[in-house]
Amino acid sequence: MNARDLGKIAALGEDSSRQFKADVRNIDSLASEMAAFANSNGGLILIGVSDDGSMPGLPLEDVSRINQLIGNAASQHVRSPLTVRSENVVLESGRIVIVLTVPRGLDKPYFDKNGVIWLKTGADKRRVNSREELRRLFQVSDQFHADELPTKAGIDKLDKLRFRDFLREVYKQEYPDSPAELTRLLQNMNLATDDGMLNLAGVLMFTERPEWIKPQFVVKAIRYPGNQIHVSDYVDTEDFTGSLRKVFDDALAFVMRNLHKVQAGRGVNAPGLPEIPEAVFEELLVNALVHRDYLVSAPIRLFIFDNRIEIISPGHLPNNLTVEKIRSGNSNIRNPILVSYVAKGLLPYHGLGSGIKRALEQWPQIDFADDREGSLFVATVHRKPFELSEITQKTPVKTPVKTLVKTPDLILQLLKENPHTTLAEVAESIGKSLSAVERATSGLVKSGRLRYVGSKKAGHWEVIL
Repeated sequence: MNARDLGKIAALGEDSSRQFKADVRNIDSLASEMAAFANSNGGLILIGVSDDGSMPGLPLEDVSRINQLIGNAASQHVRSPLTVRSENVVLESGRIVIVLTVPRGLDKPYFDKNGVIWLKTGADKRRVNSREELRRLFQVSDQFHADELPTKAGIDKLDKLRFRDFLREVYKQEYPDSPAELTRLLQNMNLATDDGMLNLAGVLMFTERPEWIKPQFVVKAIRYPGNQIHVSDYVDTEDFTGSLRKVFDDALAFVMRNLHKVQAGRGVNAPGLPEIPEAVFEELLVNALVHRDYLVSAPIRLFIFDNRIEIISPGHLPNNLTVEKIRSGNSNIRNPILVSYVAKGLLPYHGLGSGIKRALEQWPQIDFADDREGSLFVATVHRKPFELSEITQKTPVKTPVKTLVKTPDLILQLLKENPHTTLAEVAESIGKSLSAVERATSGLVKSGRLRYVGSKKAGHWEVIL
């Protein structure tokens, strides 16, 4: 760097990536500045530059002293030690400015000598004062994740039937006989803490009433008339609570019942297809539930307007992820325990990082907004305008319409008429995704209303009345 380049930088003034100091004599103050930069995104400390951007520089006799101070501060007064770089830039006056580069830390959080954690706030720095901020720093450095947060729920809050069925289906294992065995199993499955309490992942997935333990982690859905948010005017509204799977199923059903159904060239007796494929909302809702920031105490919001559907998740994209990167299939795991169980079939899952791409392949008219200041991530699915003649069913209601034929009944009707129909053919006929039909069919088999007779290739379905 030369004096001209340095002058351009100084002319920009101080901000969250640049700090000016006319001189440095207090090693602890310098160490706290380094820690603040390392805990944020790194930056430059220009020593020999005044607050107003003027460059008086340093006499040669001070340069050696300050560089020694820099080395001691980085290695002995910051925990963990930092690797910084300093460069001496000679001014026209012959005096010197030290350009100190502090990289973004890889071992966050960084403490000063007194154990204080500092963060950059604009041109200033501040102490970390809340547990939430501290947890977020650990989360960024992969030392801590929100889904492993301990809760006050003991193993008695476990939904025994749900957890038993999961053990049988996924691990081919029976429910433990004793509380001690159950506790050890939950700990081994990363669902309980060392002291035997359920963690957040365990609560969200396997308790009957997670909202009693963590009331903020729900989905709030509203169907508004028109294209604007109204204070009191709405068409349909509902809060979705329960286990992660129940919240997903109910939120998906809310979206689908508020979409138009179109014939799309099908016969008049065939069920209409949803205006937007169900698979789009499967992917986006799974993404919202699994990758949201559970350190932010707020619900997921689902807004349906005439021209768009918005899914608003608490928390911006983690670390260095951008909208462009997630559109390309890149991902960053924020809640690894939840992701691992979703991959075991807890929710529809097709591979890490593929959900957004799959949704875009099904429906390219989706925008994403990463609001870092508001700590929100918004997926906006744009609806196409429909002529009245194209619409075969529109149900803007305040509560679910009981007269509609439900998916399980449609499946039974089709399989009764043609027992050799495949589930893929059923899905196409009723305008549902294959995974939704498979879930409904599994429920019908469990309830004794349907069974499969014969071999996988030559068998057929039998409807039990």
